[in-house]
Amino acid sequence: MSLARVELRLILRSRLAAAALGLLFLLSALSIWSGLSAVDRQDATIARVTAEQARDLAAVAKEYGKPDGEAGYAAYYSFLLTHDRPSPLAFLALGQRDVQPAVLRVRALSLQQQLYESETLNAEQALPGVFDFAFVAIYLAPLVVIALTHDLVTGEREGGRLRLLLSMPGTGLWRRRIGLRYLLVALSLLTPAAVALVATGAPAMLGVGIMAVVSVYLAFWFGLSVLVASRVRASATAAAGSVGCWIVLTLLLPTLANAAIARAVPVSKGIDLTLAQREIVHHGWDIPKPATFDRFLATHPEWRGHETFKGRFHWKWLFAMHQVGDEAVAAQVAAYRASLLDRESWTVRLGWLLPNVAAQGVLHRLADTDLVAQLDYQDSIGAFHKELRSFFYPYLFLDRPFTRADFGLLPSYHARSGTASWPAIPMLLLLIVTGLILAANAVQIRGISRDDSR
Repeated sequence: MSLARVELRLILRSRLAAAALGLLFLLSALSIWSGLSAVDRQDATIARVTAEQARDLAAVAKEYGKPDGEAGYAAYYSFLLTHDRPSPLAFLALGQRDVQPAVLRVRALSLQQQLYESETLNAEQALPGVFDFAFVAIYLAPLVVIALTHDLVTGEREGGRLRLLLSMPGTGLWRRRIGLRYLLVALSLLTPAAVALVATGAPAMLGVGIMAVVSVYLAFWFGLSVLVASRVRASATAAAGSVGCWIVLTLLLPTLANAAIARAVPVSKGIDLTLAQREIVHHGWDIPKPATFDRFLATHPEWRGHETFKGRFHWKWLFAMHQVGDEAVAAQVAAYRASLLDRESWTVRLGWLLPNVAAQGVLHRLADTDLVAQLDYQDSIGAFHKELRSFFYPYLFLDRPFTRADFGLLPSYHARSGTASWPAIPMLLLLIVTGLILAANAVQIRGISRDDSR
């Protein structure tokens, strides 16, 4: 115990080590605050839009909810709210929530046109990314590890103390020094997160999972940094080598791999689906109405015999035309989603090679903020849109009046349940690699002990 206390004092007396640990703690706390603030803003937006939605719907009901009101007006002007509330762990790893909408108002017209309108965003604002706990743990914490371990062996050699330290057998010198530094880094990084998890009442198992992922990731970097530092004789060389590994593993290789994946699996933009659907709908104004109804009734045969009407316009023809537009781009939508999932699967495979990709993927999956969560939200919007159309069709095709009381029967959106879970990303491999690196460290340090004690 006394040796551990002495080692702790030596670490904290180092200005570099103390500053690095203090900075890591501060960055971790700031990232937690930033994540909680982002989640609070999204919750506040959902609450504000929900209140505005109620007022807007009340105004529409007052305007069009008459005893002889037309359902077409109600369906056209009634926007109903869907929302995707942040998961309990979203503040730790915001993931897709940084760029994807948390609320979307939809009506009974074409879904694709509404679903991807929010995809357009300011690229300059999206470029910096998000500052959250996952960013600090994946990208910044390894630099602190390097700062604390690059001179672990070489610093003692350069100071002329290495032979003296090696002359004290049975003290577990290197295990104690590495273990104590690992504990200090882990405490600096994880303490703010643990406090936030307890304060927010987040699920214990998922919180423990995030702690475990980050702990294993830190162990990997400790092992790699010590391995690099133990194979050279100068502290500056060790620091440069470790930083080079950080650049290659966290910046260079992921960037090149993402570029290769993007080139191998091209993905069209969602706005392209909107434009394709709009062209079909606009073309519907120029073709005979029976042609539109024939395509609509092929998928909605229950309304056959109710498609005819007098005059040049009827609301059921407009809504049928929009639904035909959605169905016409259904194959393109399926291809678009398949391409997104294909890219995601290749990113998962990339996790077999790059530990930061594996760890980040696990954090986003546990926080329910990855691509899978965003597609689940879109699926829930699609299910609600289908329910909304099914609600209005009897009024439209049977020419039933839509009164103010009918507004109270409108379907309500049911938010999707969170799907946070352990993903199929090879964290077990990261554990194995970390163990092998630590074992290599032990062999390397024993070699140092024999060489320097002669």
